[in-house]
Amino acid sequence: AQQQRNLDNIVSQHPRIGGGKKYKKDVCASSDLEVKNTSPMSEQDSGILDVEDEDDDEEVPGAQDLVDFSPVYRCLHIYSVLVTILQLRLNRAKTKKSFFVVEDHILHTTQGLVNRAYIDELWEMALSKTIAALRTHSSYCSDPNLVLDLKNLIVLFADTLQGYGFPVNQLFDMLLEIRDQYSETLLKKWSGVFRNILDSDNYSPIPVANEELYKKIIGQFPFQDPELEKQPFPKKFPFSEFVPKVYNQIKEFIYACLKFSEDLHLSSTEVDDMIRKSTNLLLTRMLSNCLQNVIKRRNTGLTELVQIIINTTHLEKSCKFLEEFITNITNVLPETVHTTKLYGTTTFKDARHAAEEEIYTNLNQKIDQFLQLADYDWMAAETGRKASD
Repeated sequence: AQQQRNLDNIVSQHPRIGGGKKYKKDVCASSDLEVKNTSPMSEQDSGILDVEDEDDDEEVPGAQDLVDFSPVYRCLHIYSVLVTILQLRLNRAKTKKSFFVVEDHILHTTQGLVNRAYIDELWEMALSKTIAALRTHSSYCSDPNLVLDLKNLIVLFADTLQGYGFPVNQLFDMLLEIRDQYSETLLKKWSGVFRNILDSDNYSPIPVANEELYKKIIGQFPFQDPELEKQPFPKKFPFSEFVPKVYNQIKEFIYACLKFSEDLHLSSTEVDDMIRKSTNLLLTRMLSNCLQNVIKRRNTGLTELVQIIINTTHLEKSCKFLEEFITNITNVLPETVHTTKLYGTTTFKDARHAAEEEIYTNLNQKIDQFLQLADYDWMAAETGRKASD
């Protein structure tokens, strides 16, 4: 106020006037004259300063002495930023503060400023806007790690607000929707992983030169063959490298599915069912399509097709170990009622049959080519005694 009334010189020379010091009653009266006077060095000013220095116990209480404005400042701050908070994009979600915790504090530390009905109405409005924004933006997310980070933030937010008595069931229902989106992003990611594994494979049996390498492969893929164990080094596994790589990537996918189900307050059966369904989609859609593409492409020879048949046979046998792996992390036995079964055996059988049909087709084409290369005398008078080339 003093700066607006052109009294900057008084403030700089005698800061006590603007510093909230004690005033005498006649000082207040003199201040009225001071405001009207444009000259900071007037007689009234000097009189004020003289009176200021006098020792007098009488005080004029200010507004801060009579009224506690802190609850008003709290509310003003909350409402001034609330609209911005509700409009935050997902990439700024980490900076979001739980302002409803502050609202709850104001409700319990003040009287008449806010009431529970108003806070509940405000929470419902904020919740609907938050859920709508999360649904919209999460649908465009293609990175499973980002979806997982978003899920963790929502869980922390929901658990915190639930502790203060706010209903958060809608948030957990929305997380189940985001779980489906997360599963789709995982499937797309692992489709690329399988594609790279199959494209980089040499489709030749894995050679092992010593015991260390042999145990390393056994540790990556459940394989037992007493006859192979008896053979001296160097020796070869019957399958190529894509078998242990695919098997381990399926396990990594299962771990990724499990991460999202954590802290969602789901039962073990629900978690087990979610993992099995997602794994079935991985096998029947993604891995199956990748195998079919390799089998059907033109540059796949007979040797590669035979190796694919051998590989899928071993992967089919490993499905029981994947069942046990899921059981160990969810503690739900496969014999439990309504437990989803893995369809891995069907996936690998279909791929093996496709490879066998492709071999049959390729052999027929080769035979046709051989017959077309022969030079026949269609007008010969009698049959020759010698076979054609």
